[in-house]
Amino acid sequence: MSEGNGQLKLTAKDFKSDQEVRWCPGCGDYAILAAVQGFMPELGLERERIVFVSGIGCAARFPYYMQSYGMHSIHGRAPAIATGLSTSRPDLSVWVVTGDGDALSIGGNHLIHALRRNVNLRILLFNNQVYGLTKGQYSPTSPVGQRTGSTPMGSIDQPFNPLSVVLGAEATFVARAIDTDRKHLTEVLRRAAAHEGTAFVEVLQNCNIYNDGAFDPVREDAPNRIYLTNGEPIRFGPDGEKGIVRHVDGSCTIAEVSAVGEEALLVHDEHAEEPSHAFALSRLTLETVGTAPVGIFRDVQRPVYDAQLAGQLEVAHAERGDGDLAALLNAGDTWQVS
Repeated sequence: MSEGNGQLKLTAKDFKSDQEVRWCPGCGDYAILAAVQGFMPELGLERERIVFVSGIGCAARFPYYMQSYGMHSIHGRAPAIATGLSTSRPDLSVWVVTGDGDALSIGGNHLIHALRRNVNLRILLFNNQVYGLTKGQYSPTSPVGQRTGSTPMGSIDQPFNPLSVVLGAEATFVARAIDTDRKHLTEVLRRAAAHEGTAFVEVLQNCNIYNDGAFDPVREDAPNRIYLTNGEPIRFGPDGEKGIVRHVDGSCTIAEVSAVGEEALLVHDEHAEEPSHAFALSRLTLETVGTAPVGIFRDVQRPVYDAQLAGQLEVAHAERGDGDLAALLNAGDTWQVS
């Protein structure tokens, strides 16, 4: 457990529980689990100081498979439960694992409030654009026209764009990764873990049973991925022949570099204080342009909720000393119910 110099030395195996992994064979969740287990030793923390909180859904099985503390909580309420844990135990590394249905349907309110407060959490949202656990109904991220058991004629709902939603909630760290790109996913996890405040990561995850191939244009076609690198012009393609340009209205689109020139390409700035840059990039989707950016969209600093709350408690204690719970309960008007 120790390298002999006081530094904790764990391996991916140390984070594998004795529970049988029970996702459908071929599910993208297996790749994400392996990436997370492989990354956890980098935290340099005892397993007792790492907690995974989940809601309901396929992704919510995650805590069972991690040899750490964890809680399989209530549908959509994982961010709220994790908020209480993070603020009361600042010594813990708290991770929320959720799905597009769990986080953006019944849990939408809890998600945006955790983000706006900037609680010290890492939120991993597995997006497969369908309700996989309950046999393939359409979800809040299902594209218009998607046929499922609950939308046999095609969905008519306008879907949520997860990154646009969280950027609208003033999230301080926003990123996207792909389940099968383990190297890139690990780097995104590394950056999320180092962020102070709420780090939100959308992982494009294939459901091979109910929505197979939804992300193939970027999941299977690596040259079609738009990797975001801070401080560099955004270009992609087998030979970097395509790039992203920004219009006067602030929106972004894809152009041939040979047609617009290198100087016209948008230079990525993940530290831009205003979220408009990241928001414009989030609007580039498979549905609109046939590909999608992956990487760190936004990484900015803002006061962290946990630290602010702890500061208020310290001030209150300095001014008033130790509280008297009995006196507080009997203060003011009281009455007895018989």
